[in-house]
Amino acid sequence: MPELSPRRRLLVLAICCMSLLIVSLDVTVLNVALPAMQRDLHATTAGLQWTIDAYTLVLAALLMLAGSTADRIGRKKVFMAGLVVFAAGSLLCSLAPNLELLVAARMVQAVGGSMLNPVAMSIITNTFTDPRERARAIGVWGAVVGISMAAGPLLGGLLVESVGWRSIFWINLPVGLAALLATLRYVPESRAPKARRPDPVGQLLIIVLFGSLTYAIIEAPGAGSRTSGPFAAVAVAALLGLLWYEPRRTEPLIDLRFFRSAPFSGATVVAISAFAALGGFLFLSTLYLQNVRGLDALHAGLWMLPMAVPTFLCAPLSGRLVGTRGPRLPLVIAGTAMTLSGLLFALFDAETSDATLLLGYVLFGVGFGFVNAPITNTAVSGMPRSQAGVAAAVASTSRQLGQTLGVAVIGAVLAAGVSASSYRTSFTEAAVPGWWILTGCGAAVLVLGALTTGPWARRTAERTAEQLEAPDVREAAGVSA
Repeated sequence: MPELSPRRRLLVLAICCMSLLIVSLDVTVLNVALPAMQRDLHATTAGLQWTIDAYTLVLAALLMLAGSTADRIGRKKVFMAGLVVFAAGSLLCSLAPNLELLVAARMVQAVGGSMLNPVAMSIITNTFTDPRERARAIGVWGAVVGISMAAGPLLGGLLVESVGWRSIFWINLPVGLAALLATLRYVPESRAPKARRPDPVGQLLIIVLFGSLTYAIIEAPGAGSRTSGPFAAVAVAALLGLLWYEPRRTEPLIDLRFFRSAPFSGATVVAISAFAALGGFLFLSTLYLQNVRGLDALHAGLWMLPMAVPTFLCAPLSGRLVGTRGPRLPLVIAGTAMTLSGLLFALFDAETSDATLLLGYVLFGVGFGFVNAPITNTAVSGMPRSQAGVAAAVASTSRQLGQTLGVAVIGAVLAAGVSASSYRTSFTEAAVPGWWILTGCGAAVLVLGALTTGPWARRTAERTAEQLEAPDVREAAGVSA
């Protein structure tokens, strides 16, 4: 990628953030609309889970393929294709006449979404080569998540109450079109110096692993172990197949040597834990506010602001801290705040008091605001730039997989404990195990954030980068000879 002027770099960052905005808005807006969709489409709790997880599942399964494909054929091409497919999927979602077709349209959306965030992060990584500039850019990127969390519930509530839930998908169309035109004009094409070959077997194994695992979790409360058990076994077999097959390929879909880096491995698990907490938190909060407290979509969106505003304010602060002091402090703050938030709900029934509910939302917003920038920075900073797309895609995959598992596990726990005949009275008690799971996710962020960001961890990252670069160095030496 050619060296760009400061103004051009900021334009590229703004365009990439536009893609993140529509993808992030889609999640927060959809959560507020869940009860309206449930009534209109006569959906069960499992059906609501699939409207979210069908999207995040396909996204997680295809992100690494999109990242490696973008490195191979051109990041700008893949990014523009993603904008077109995502907008088309949004239109199909708004026209879906039933739950099954809505889930299918969400999967089309996800195909487009898989070409956006990891590719945009790869573009940012290759545009901002200075570590401090890159950390600040990633902080801005994280702030966009905060904007979507602040605007999404409010905008979604307003649209659901005034026009209907289908209108929440319309907002993606003008933003997607503007991003497409701006990309065509301002974003330069870039690709990895050495093209990576496709890995269809590895891609198939990832799809089977994520799909069967999610199905087993979501359907377990209703279908029982006889139905979900075989899918769990398929997931285990797919995982073992990946661990056996990928190291034997010269150019695997994901190089398992990445995980020899403690910061990279830590960032991956932290991303899964943090976004599992986010998915579960939004799912429980939305159903509680509207189905238990009886709030309409707009007022439920207003109640989400104490969580969304701290996320918006803390994300750029986290980016600056990563740039000046490293990722440890932001991760410790994030883990502590998210753990305390979960404990408020699990131990002290925060839902029963407006004051404790507000405090729980604020704490979670602070924690989530601090967690995103160090995840991304840690995941990509220790890797060779030639594999930036793959490294960024692994980080994005971890986020989406975490959100998928959060909704699946929390929804399954809730469905197993809640009573349809006395939904309002049984909901709070049935949600307690879910809040304990979210507390554990926060504790994982805290512990791993402290353990995988020290001098020892940095040395493992340096050794891993040397091992990953060695084949390219040997090949270049052979060519020059």
